[in-house]
Amino acid sequence: MIVFDIQCDSGHRFEGWFSSVGDYDSQRSRGLLSCPSCGSESVSRIPSATRINVGAAGRGAEVPGPRSAEAPPAPADALSLAQKLYSRFLDEVLTKSEDLGTRFPDEARRIHYNEAPARLIRGVATPEEHAELVDEGIPVARLPVPTKGEMN
Repeated sequence: MIVFDIQCDSGHRFEGWFSSVGDYDSQRSRGLLSCPSCGSESVSRIPSATRINVGAAGRGAEVPGPRSAEAPPAPADALSLAQKLYSRFLDEVLTKSEDLGTRFPDEARRIHYNEAPARLIRGVATPEEHAELVDEGIPVARLPVPTKGEMN
């Protein structure tokens, strides 16, 4: 299976799983692909981040790696790599977004409806508030980012 990042003409992003590039092209040309948020059939592939598959190492399966004589990373090294990547991700989120706390759902709506300037925001939403935002077609994601009180 190949996983493609896809975006509709309204800017909603989602993943699609296909058996090949030809399968994606075929489904798109036949109008079988649509945005899960708004239903738009005007979708296209967008650049994807590199995927790191470290799960197979712990199950004894062979892990593809660089074409050198080096052995694949041990599971402990893979965990260390995952921790480093998460730490880098967390730094990016915390330094490049504005923390709105419980005001997040209201401000996400204001930004979505062009009533406030577009910017990266983060905050807290109840499960009900999150579901309402998704139902309105507002692109939000639950991320494991600590709140101010949880950080060292």
